[in-house]
Amino acid sequence: MSQPAPAAPAPPAVAVPASAPAAAGSPTPQPDAAHVDTPALLNQWQLIGMSVAILFGLLSALVQFVSWQADGRAADDTEQLTRVQQIQSTLLHADALATNSFLAAGIVDAGDQQQDYDAAIDEVLALIIDAAEAQPADEDALAALNQQVSEYDAAVAVGRAYNRQGYPVGAEYLSGASRQLREEAQPILTNLVDANTERAENALGGQHPWWLLGVGLLALAGLLWVNRQLARTFRRHLNKGVAIAGAVVLVTTLIAALAAFVGAGSNDDLRDVELAQATDQAAARTAANDAKAYESLRLIKRGSGDTYEDPWKAAAEVVTDRSDPDLLEDWETYVERHQEIVELDDADLWRGAVRIATDPGEKGSTAPLEAFDTASQELIDERTATVVDELRSGRTLALAGSVLTLLLGVAAAIAVARGIGERRKEYA
Repeated sequence: MSQPAPAAPAPPAVAVPASAPAAAGSPTPQPDAAHVDTPALLNQWQLIGMSVAILFGLLSALVQFVSWQADGRAADDTEQLTRVQQIQSTLLHADALATNSFLAAGIVDAGDQQQDYDAAIDEVLALIIDAAEAQPADEDALAALNQQVSEYDAAVAVGRAYNRQGYPVGAEYLSGASRQLREEAQPILTNLVDANTERAENALGGQHPWWLLGVGLLALAGLLWVNRQLARTFRRHLNKGVAIAGAVVLVTTLIAALAAFVGAGSNDDLRDVELAQATDQAAARTAANDAKAYESLRLIKRGSGDTYEDPWKAAAEVVTDRSDPDLLEDWETYVERHQEIVELDDADLWRGAVRIATDPGEKGSTAPLEAFDTASQELIDERTATVVDELRSGRTLALAGSVLTLLLGVAAAIAVARGIGERRKEYA
């Protein structure tokens, strides 16, 4: 009997490795939130928050320090502007004295006027030295001006010498000196006045309240971002330390910006009122002395009334337009005397015209002109002193505010560190 065929062996089992990859299309597992390095994030947020606070303190303090420096420069530039304008006015006052004393020689005693002329020239030379020391940027121009003044004084001295000897050439030397003064020296002074006016006005605009507001807003935005990151992680809407830092930044910004706005408004008023009045009166004083010199030159150069009357009228118009109205009474008296001189000169009554031009008493044209000149300089000094005192009086407070702002920025940074430190302790 035949045996049955043996059964086929079962196929061996194939073990599937445990590390087999997941089938295609299955979802990728997300990392566990527990693996987020929270201490590292806290360190980063603390660094950002502290940096924002310290940068706020530094930048705000720097803006205030720059404003403090600007007020100091504005005071110095205002003094230099006044100094240069005084040189300009006094130099033309000297020319008015020189021409008038030249005209008076042999008619009235001109000794006092000649002494006043010498004193005016000495004052001009001393002011040039002071101005060069006060503003190095003006040194070259002032050196050139000093040379022109010396040449002018030498020409006047020669003209006087010839005039004492009765030589007509003395008049040519004197008129040539006056012409050189206006053609060579005055343009230098005009440029100096313009340059120092620009410096003073730019320095008066040195307050920057909008910069302070911008720095403060950026700092608040940075602290708000840090607080938001902390709130997302710890489920708390407000971090105490960051909130304190934000309050410090906000209050400091508002106070500093308000002070800067007040300072800017005060500086604008000083520029538009006191400084403008001082500048205008200086221009009026210069023009008045220019007019007096033209009046004397008209009589020195007999028969050339029209030549000098037109520039006299131009100078007189400057006085009327730019002088303080309260000071015009003496000027108007001078104008009346000048009209008498013109009428007499046009009528060929030259000697009578000369007497009015050189008479130092109430009936002459010299006394009211001198009164206007003195009153003008007093007003200029008063207005300049107001500008300089106002600018320098608040500088100590401004510097203290700059230092305090820097310290408050550091305090805000410490508050951020403590606030985040509390979260770090909670996490631990």
